[in-house]
Amino acid sequence: MKLSDYAKKTGISYRTAWRWWKQGNLTGYQLPSGTIIITDDNHSKPDLIACIYARVSSAENKDNLDRQADRLKDYAVARGYKIYKVVKEVGSGLNDNRQQLAKILVDPNYNVLIVEHKDRLARFGTNYLEILLKELGKKVEIVNQSEDNQDELMSDLIAIITSFCSRIYGLRRSKRKTEKIIAELKDNG
Repeated sequence: MKLSDYAKKTGISYRTAWRWWKQGNLTGYQLPSGTIIITDDNHSKPDLIACIYARVSSAENKDNLDRQADRLKDYAVARGYKIYKVVKEVGSGLNDNRQQLAKILVDPNYNVLIVEHKDRLARFGTNYLEILLKELGKKVEIVNQSEDNQDELMSDLIAIITSFCSRIYGLRRSKRKTEKIIAELKDNG
């Protein structure tokens, strides 16, 4: 069977199938024309190895983090996935510097990333993450898809307003601290 047909049959990208063949994970040979023929059909259904990513925005919601991870584990087991890793993180979905998420995005040891809601992965840009992971031979499974576009738009608007408010209040707080330090230096100096 041609490598492209094998990729379609198993539900993986051609690039992933080619990488598996190059690594010696698939048995086959290459014709003089360059076409790769797969002779071993033992890999007809690759193991689905899941990485579970659970996130909450603040430490106050930490109890929900464990429950979220448990729900995702149950989902993975029900789907027949092997669970490679469960990653729990506390941090804003607007934060683009989440260390745990960054680590699992480049981790080669799984092929399905499971999250509960789209916004658990990121508030914005989840489509870019899905494209990136697809190129790496992985897929993202969002357990609870939001069907209501109006709710999604409202959530995005709230996220934007929250982000701007936190920045404004953060700037005010740092300005007050700076003014306080300057006043103390003048009093002591």
